[in-house]
Amino acid sequence: MRFARIEIVKKKAEKYVTERTFEKHMGNIAKSFTRVDNTLELIIKELHVIKQEQRETRKDLTSFASDVLRHDRRIEDLTIRVERLESKAR
Repeated sequence: MRFARIEIVKKKAEKYVTERTFEKHMGNIAKSFTRVDNTLELIIKELHVIKQEQRETRKDLTSFASDVLRHDRRIEDLTIRVERLESKAR
């Protein structure tokens, strides 16, 4: 197995920041902020969607729970009626 030879390139360090270098780095920083901003916007949109889904789920669960209670009451009422009819039939 042969390993690729890695060459190290040493760059001369500039003593002063030139206008060109400054603008180049500021451009890179601006691009970085733009990417972060876009990512944050996507995250916020996702959070809004999740919040809306949770709201709808809570609403559905609440209506489901009230339906269950209503059906339980009707079953109880019907059970009582059947028991009364059975007692009259004896």
